[in-house]
Amino acid sequence: MIGLLHHVELWVPDLPRATRSWGWLLGELGYVVYQDWPAGRSWRLGDTYLVVEQSPALTSATHDRQRPGLNHLAFHAGDRVDTLVDAAPDHGWTLLFPDKHPYAGGPDHYAAYLADEDGFEVELVGS
Repeated sequence: MIGLLHHVELWVPDLPRATRSWGWLLGELGYVVYQDWPAGRSWRLGDTYLVVEQSPALTSATHDRQRPGLNHLAFHAGDRVDTLVDAAPDHGWTLLFPDKHPYAGGPDHYAAYLADEDGFEVELVGS
């Protein structure tokens, strides 16, 4: 257990929008709702969970993955990369680097890079 990721918490500007996009993606990856409260929600897979929260302590309403801080989260997606990419726009996600997809990470790295409406990026890594 030592060294394993316990949880990640994302502060989001719009909780309903975040739960729509993240809830769909995490559900497709096998996560289940873990906690739910007026300002946030979390999903869990095994011992790891991810939280989205609309905190009153936010100092900005925007996230920029190109600034210092979180750039992206990467998830193993196995052979579901293409299926997830096809469905992603219906859930608030946009494919990044479409001209290089699915090899935007290099010729030996099959993955999709998606951004949600708030600018948070995920990498879905194929098998």
